Amino acid sequence: MTQSRTELLVARLRDLQASSPDIEGSAVVSVDGLTIASALVQNIEEDRVSAMSAAMLSLGERIASELGRGSLDQVYIRGENGYVLLVAVGNDAVLTVMARKEAKLGLILLDMRRAVDELAKLL
Repeated sequence: MTQSRTELLVARLRDLQASSPDIEGSAVVSVDGLTIASALVQNIEEDRVSAMSAAMLSLGERIASELGRGSLDQVYIRGENGYVLLVAVGNDAVLTVMARKEAKLGLILLDMRRAVDELAKLL
């Protein structure tokens, strides 16, 4: 039996999380704020992650453009309990990852870049 596109996307998100124990959850979200696929922990609301990810992507793109920084590559937010990292997946989606505060960001961003290439092919 063949897997649906959503199942393939979720499998890739789970592979991403398996690659780093510091990743607590991940989602692929449309630029409109709709969840395309997610692998989030139970206490995190999927709709909230989607809406905020789309808003951050839009704001980040505008800031980068208006301040002459070129096209947006990534957005990251650091809080006292960890990070939220966003990387565009083509022009229509964003990969959002939540990571622990002890996370090695360089490794996570490298893994995210690899995942983005695969996710873009599936979208």
